[in-house]
Amino acid sequence: MMKKILITGVNSYIGRNLKAWLEKEPNKYCVDLVSVKDDAWKRKAFKEFDVLFHVAGIVHIKETKKNRDLFYKVNRDLTYEIAKKAKVEGVKQFIFMSSMSVYGIENGVINEKTALNPKSNYGKSKLEAEMLIRSLEDEAFKIAILRPPMIYGKGCRGNYSRLAKLAVKVPIFPDVDNKRSMIYIENFCEFVRFLIDNCSSGVFFPQNTEYVKTSELVAMIAEAHGKRIKLTKLFDPFLRLFNVSIISKMFGDLVYDKQMSFKFIELDINRNGYRVVSFKESIKRTEK
Repeated sequence: MMKKILITGVNSYIGRNLKAWLEKEPNKYCVDLVSVKDDAWKRKAFKEFDVLFHVAGIVHIKETKKNRDLFYKVNRDLTYEIAKKAKVEGVKQFIFMSSMSVYGIENGVINEKTALNPKSNYGKSKLEAEMLIRSLEDEAFKIAILRPPMIYGKGCRGNYSRLAKLAVKVPIFPDVDNKRSMIYIENFCEFVRFLIDNCSSGVFFPQNTEYVKTSELVAMIAEAHGKRIKLTKLFDPFLRLFNVSIISKMFGDLVYDKQMSFKFIELDINRNGYRVVSFKESIKRTEK
């Protein structure tokens, strides 16, 4: 039976990639996009759809006192209004794009016992949205919440793209032993496909099967462009002296416990999890 999916955010990187991914199987999925920048979504007939994937939100902008309210207006209030409309009009599953930021930590391992303690307005607004929409859930209206780590792929924005620009310019890079959770866009889209197929509900933490070491990532990006970077541990003692956010984000550890991400036997996912391609191949595809 064909499933009809509505994705919010016509210019969303994740939304456009998910649409393209699902449309590889046109007999199984019918996908549409709707803008939420104006009132167009209010006029859209949600009753035509089985699934609403709400990915639109405020992200990748610097937080200030002036834009504080915007995070809550868009990430929390708009999410709740869209979810209420979806429920009233008979949508069976609402998938919400939340964030790792709801934990409020920049270093460490996140497991099932890690407290929710967001520090930023982005993280707080996402967590408050989660709590509001979960109050709407019942047997006829399933809620699936996604808290992915950094998503990367060709054309992505954010920290990966900044690191990629650096990788093709510098001849030498610190070789720091660290671990980061990340997920390639095609792996993420495949994960969402499984959620849709199974009308799953709950909180999910999709990530690549491999943790990522920043220096190895930079070296792979450079190699994809025909360049070679020398990795050195000479800078390690100096980097440890700096406790600033940019250093922490680049060289600190921040991972999900893999048990959180790969306990999906009930979804009948194969032994490779939801991995479409390996980490090394994903970098080649991203930088192609």
